[in-house]
Amino acid sequence: MAKKVGIVGAAVTPFKGKWYQKTYYELAQMATREAVKDANISIKDVDAVFYGIYNDIFERACIPEHPLQGIIGMQNKFGIRISNGGATGAYTISAAHAYLAGERFKTALVLGVEKATDCFDFTSMSATPEVIKTIAWSGDCFFEQKIGWSASDSYAEIVLGYMDEYPGTLKPKVTAQISSLLSKQVRTNPYAQRQFDQVTPEEVMNSRYIVYPFKELEICVYSEGAAALILAEEETARAIARNSGKPIVWITGVGEANEHSYAGKNQKNMSHIVSDYLGSHRAYEMAGIKDPTKSIQIVELHDAFIQQLEISMAEFGLVPYETVDSLVEDGIMMPDGRLIVNPCGGLVYCGHAVGASNIMSAWSARNELIKRKMKTALVHGTGSTVAQYTACAILEHE
Repeated sequence: MAKKVGIVGAAVTPFKGKWYQKTYYELAQMATREAVKDANISIKDVDAVFYGIYNDIFERACIPEHPLQGIIGMQNKFGIRISNGGATGAYTISAAHAYLAGERFKTALVLGVEKATDCFDFTSMSATPEVIKTIAWSGDCFFEQKIGWSASDSYAEIVLGYMDEYPGTLKPKVTAQISSLLSKQVRTNPYAQRQFDQVTPEEVMNSRYIVYPFKELEICVYSEGAAALILAEEETARAIARNSGKPIVWITGVGEANEHSYAGKNQKNMSHIVSDYLGSHRAYEMAGIKDPTKSIQIVELHDAFIQQLEISMAEFGLVPYETVDSLVEDGIMMPDGRLIVNPCGGLVYCGHAVGASNIMSAWSARNELIKRKMKTALVHGTGSTVAQYTACAILEHE
């Protein structure tokens, strides 16, 4: 029987548009130091490290994890790097969970770090064009990249397909309200890149289009930062918790799925994020959740785009597909609603330091479960061409 695995420590660095003062080495050190401090253990007590680093070009290194091993105090121990697009952090959590549940190790560090805006375009004298070009290497480099493929238009394909299948959903006034709500929630997150960027629905609707139907204030931002978790199998987790005085948040379910990356007949379903459906429902099955609408209280999901947030919530079974706007119109995710969604501000307002983002989401979900004395949260990551990858985890606070 697989071992039970829990989160016993967690930390994040501030997420910033540009960390001028720190290399990714230093950001990794910061997050690691604070995570072991949170667990009240020494790095010597950690058996293995799982690195979530999405993009080699961001870090300017083909094996960006190799200098970190000794710098963070994990020399001569197991270390492995995970890279699954925007879902990198969630997959890194899943991999660490598997090794601990399989009794390979008693403790593990899950460490995500990214330095996205070290990229720079000397023609425009800004980072953005080079960051977009760097992300484009994640897509189809034979056909799509050459005609201008970007993450934004990749996700837009899914959103437009969803709008065709379910006319009248994803209304601009609703997506604007969701963005505005997230901008209010982020005020309580001192680590957020956009902690004080509060916006009104009207400001969101009046912001410029990036790629239709995405407005500038409905999309995630490039970020730099790191996030870390300390995971432990049951007996070790209980011993650490007794010493630290902090409750354990158990990972009771994990689920993953990778879709076909190409559009077309019998390939990618262009009106759904099937990987979100499969990944979340596999996590529910492992956690013994029959009806997520009655069990899930907090959702920390990968909101690369507000419209994608709505679609993901439907794929999770938390709102009907054809009435996904009920998230706002029926108050489901509004203050005092049934669900707390992205209390950290999500990727749109906290920031999207890709390899670290879903680990930051788990840090936030753990904090919220403990602070609010709630039981169950869903943590989610998605990414790559047309939302190909998904990994989900169910967290439960005992």
